Amino acid sequence: MNKIIFILFLTAVSVFCPDNLYSQTAQQIAFINSNDLFEALPERIKASEKINDLNDKYKAELKGMQDDYNKKYSDFISYQTSMAENIRLRRMQELYELEKGINNFMKVAQEDVSDKEKEMLVPIRQKIKDAIYQVGVEQGYICIYDLANPAIVFVTPEAVDITPFVKRKLGIK
Repeated sequence: MNKIIFILFLTAVSVFCPDNLYSQTAQQIAFINSNDLFEALPERIKASEKINDLNDKYKAELKGMQDDYNKKYSDFISYQTSMAENIRLRRMQELYELEKGINNFMKVAQEDVSDKEKEMLVPIRQKIKDAIYQVGVEQGYICIYDLANPAIVFVTPEAVDITPFVKRKLGIK
């Protein structure tokens, strides 16, 4: 799908650009697959291991909480008919509180793992973005298209932003 979009982009360039400009432009357009870069970086592997370790710790703690809940629930079901009303109500409340605690723990754990992912993976993605920018400038590319995320990830600093002209044409201030 991404390759089709890229081919359509090149076709559009060929239709709207004069021949001499197209021959220069086509040579200065490049593509990359940032997912391949991301997967190949050793930092990503280390970050993934740390994130998985954190996730495993939360899973182990959650299992202990669920085991405790299941034992108390099983005991409650087994003995509820022989319990005094106040004891039965107290045990039901205790089960409710345990269930609420498990749900809260799961929410906090998910947020913590998500925050850790952001903390560890954002710098890696920024490193890739910076490297793409540097290669784009060094090699003289006009733009670089990312096949992993259908977008242009680099545009030369000399490129002209025509947004103000188009806004004027549309009557937008």
